[in-house]
Amino acid sequence: MDKAFGTALAPAPAKKATARVALVDLKESSRFLLTECFRQFGIETVLVSSSAVERLHQEKFEACVINLAPGADAVMEAARTSPSNSRIVLYGLGGSAHEAMRYSKFGINAMFQEPLERPAALKLVRATHMLVLHEFRRYARIPIMTEVTVVSPDGHRLSASSLDVSSGGMSLKSSEDMPAGTSVEISFSLLTLPRVAVRAVVTWRKTKSFGIRFDSADDRRHKIKEWIDGYLES
Repeated sequence: MDKAFGTALAPAPAKKATARVALVDLKESSRFLLTECFRQFGIETVLVSSSAVERLHQEKFEACVINLAPGADAVMEAARTSPSNSRIVLYGLGGSAHEAMRYSKFGINAMFQEPLERPAALKLVRATHMLVLHEFRRYARIPIMTEVTVVSPDGHRLSASSLDVSSGGMSLKSSEDMPAGTSVEISFSLLTLPRVAVRAVVTWRKTKSFGIRFDSADDRRHKIKEWIDGYLES
């Protein structure tokens, strides 16, 4: 009897908290579309319009979609300096990847392009939702956008923007051609990682993008690996 009584009063297992995405200063059509996209992966969206800076600094969110309009930098700053949101997944909305580089110090992870279209938006959410759900170990590469300087053997310098980074290499976006097999030196910074330079080789090339592999003999790459390990474990 006592056993049955104790079983009846046993507390129900705690329900796992739902990952939440803050939608900051988005128009109604964009909010509706993104809410539907994230919902497909069990992720809740929260409308944040007024007091976005205060909420992002004080309230815990797993991700944030920010309209890249005046004031966006203050919201990103609040998120990245918040103890609970420093590793938040940041999505930018609007503008080009080049324009997003103005905010590169905040480490935007991915960009929704305007006009926002359902197939493209859903594809991006599908590609990144495991990060939002904190399944970091499922990721060999971390999507993140930052400015990268690439120097070829003849001294030519070109500017690129990162698409993702791993401990072994990066995917970059650039309008300039960089043939596969080219040895280069790249330099970049990532949030808490000060600017680092490392030798690399171009391993593949597509239209306006190419991939590089870090030189395994260059000890400077260990700084990148340490940063990635810290990012995944935070």
